[in-house]
Amino acid sequence: MSASGPNSANGVPWQRVFDQSVAAMAIMDLQGKYLYVNEAMCRLLGYTDDELIGLNYRDVTHPDDVDEGPLVGEAVLEKRYVRSDGGVIFVLLSRTVVRDSADRPQYFLSQAQDITGRREAELLWQRSFHNAPIGMALLDLKGSWTAVNDTLCRMLGYAREEMLSRSFNDVTYPEDEQQGMTALADLIEGRKDTVSVEKRYRHRDGHPIWMLIRATAVPGADGLPAYLVSQYEDMGEQRLVDAHLAHLALHDPLTGLANRALLADRLDHGLQQLAGGNGVLVVIVADLDQLKPVNDRYGHALGDQMLTVAAQELLGVVRSGDTVARLGGDEFVVVSLLPDQQSAVALHRRVAERLDTRITVSGVSVRLRASVGFATTDNAVTPPETLLHEADRDMYTRKQAHRRLGDEPR
Repeated sequence: MSASGPNSANGVPWQRVFDQSVAAMAIMDLQGKYLYVNEAMCRLLGYTDDELIGLNYRDVTHPDDVDEGPLVGEAVLEKRYVRSDGGVIFVLLSRTVVRDSADRPQYFLSQAQDITGRREAELLWQRSFHNAPIGMALLDLKGSWTAVNDTLCRMLGYAREEMLSRSFNDVTYPEDEQQGMTALADLIEGRKDTVSVEKRYRHRDGHPIWMLIRATAVPGADGLPAYLVSQYEDMGEQRLVDAHLAHLALHDPLTGLANRALLADRLDHGLQQLAGGNGVLVVIVADLDQLKPVNDRYGHALGDQMLTVAAQELLGVVRSGDTVARLGGDEFVVVSLLPDQQSAVALHRRVAERLDTRITVSGVSVRLRASVGFATTDNAVTPPETLLHEADRDMYTRKQAHRRLGDEPR
């Protein structure tokens, strides 16, 4: 190998290290001409050392990547080199200034690493990501979008800049937030590598879009999740139809409250939660006392509106996790898991007070009144029908007591 570089005649130890290094290395003058190259650099570019020495590094740089102007200082950069056979490779270059004892620049030490495989994989990913027919995104571990493709932007109606200023929760319907946060926690805490969820996103113009979302955690150097890759498919209008039918199957069509089937499920779930030995499950039964007179005097349409108002009053007094159901006619049920009996009594009192008020329906002022009974249990094996029966019996006991005393029913 030629040795026309600095101190080459002295055979100093750096030459042996330089020549035997597996890293491609070269020494260049301050204009970028190769003065010394090792065997690894020759293999990288497909030239002999005699062919490379005397060339400027720009002579082997891809025309689109040639930097104009003089070389200045240290640098780390990626660019393409053209091999002797015409093949193009991507390289990661590290350039260092070699100075003399007076700190004057004398040479450049250049080290090159072939990153063609990595860059081709990155380009393949980028093209697949940006041109995918489905929505795709990268997210950080807080759920904020860090990269989105055009398809996802079109699906949701946002510009890319708008999307990148949001997290997925910002466009998720409140009722669907919990499943999204649970899936995120499963990924970042390592319980699952991949999750799939169906949820509603809100389009920029306000309408809902049902999405099938598949998300995967990508580990960092420490093996822990570093970011997420998500795919989004619009499930179309049929999913909205299916969701609507499912809602109708479990909800009262007039008030939108849970129906008897959903109430049974929520009762079972509440009893299962008692298995830990904490809290009480309370069931409150409310029967409207003035519905028949309203129907007789003003008609059933106004009576239906009165039922709807009663439903809203009940929803306004319970917590978000509680269940409010309509069993049919003028009977409503509330199910709530509370910390103690005192809390159950307090909830019963609030419900009774909320259903004793004057309301205006279609311009008509009517009195909303109800008889309200309740039952509680701290035993997870209590039959749900027993709990409902006890609350119903308590409601009738209170209704009869009010009638005997001539009091206004509550």
